Amino acid sequence: MDTSRSAWRNTTHDWANTVDHDHLERIRQAPAAFAPGGLLHLILEVIAYAADEAESDNGGHCRIVLHPDGSVSVADNGRGTDTRRDEHGLVVKKPVMATRDLRFFDNPDTPSLPDTHPRQGMSVVAALSTWLVHTNRRRNGSWTQRYEHGVPTTDLRPVADDRTTGTTVHFLPDEFLRTAGGAAADDLARLATAWPHLSIEIDDRRGV
Repeated sequence: MDTSRSAWRNTTHDWANTVDHDHLERIRQAPAAFAPGGLLHLILEVIAYAADEAESDNGGHCRIVLHPDGSVSVADNGRGTDTRRDEHGLVVKKPVMATRDLRFFDNPDTPSLPDTHPRQGMSVVAALSTWLVHTNRRRNGSWTQRYEHGVPTTDLRPVADDRTTGTTVHFLPDEFLRTAGGAAADDLARLATAWPHLSIEIDDRRGV
């Protein structure tokens, strides 16, 4: 049954806040602080969510593609980002890209990612990307949405059901991050072993 959005419990993000412009701008003003090491750190931020899904479901898979244009896609086979209908029948996706992760951002006790830098959340990836496309497949439907520097530039658009669940995040980091620190496939594979519940496949197409 559809319920009032005000009654939804906030666990990782605030359902009432669709876009936090101040939060995104803060990240954009300090890319070296929020993405130390450049592109590699951003990829690890995305994989961490796939690892959360894998751990909750006793295992999962993640496929990472390093594209020739400098963009990266990370696809997992989890449940898909939480998406619901409110009391008006409006489809609402948890605002993971455009608002802060309540568990990690500005939390002195936040866990570190495998690169030893603190985990801050998916909004860091979105804010520091020229564009990001989030495709989300759940049992109750599938949708896609595009962002530019963390701000949605399209509505949540339905996509055809392919009878799978999971999340795909395809993003183009800002040029500064692409040149400040690369992402060697070997380093990525080595660091990803920190998540034992998640099997990872890496497809590096940059030399193709």
